[in-house]
Amino acid sequence: MAKYQFRVEVEPQYLPEQSAPAEGLFSFAYTITITNTGEVPAQLIARHWIIANAAGEVEEVKGLGVVGHQPLLKPGEAFEYTSGCRLRTSAGTMQGSYFCVAEDGVRFDVEIPAFVLDDGTSRVLH
Repeated sequence: MAKYQFRVEVEPQYLPEQSAPAEGLFSFAYTITITNTGEVPAQLIARHWIIANAAGEVEEVKGLGVVGHQPLLKPGEAFEYTSGCRLRTSAGTMQGSYFCVAEDGVRFDVEIPAFVLDDGTSRVLH
């Protein structure tokens, strides 16, 4: 087991009730579960997202914490949150990283592998 390690699981969801496809507005939610699979308590300090739509437009989002929290996770503990984003196309991808600091002062990044946002009608990214 790695000393400094978080596992990230993502469950994206299309939100038709908050979308207006005729106006080029597609809303998505994503639920993320972050689990400390390492050996040392560590705190999530900041996030960095790269969001791309099917037209190739890319947006970067950086900020402190996630949904107003900077969770401190002991080994085996998890933190779950739901957030969202809007795209101008019916599909896109998100990927990024979390910046974390362990209780012993070691800083490390946790990669968030790319995941697909899709309203169910697009085949662009499949």
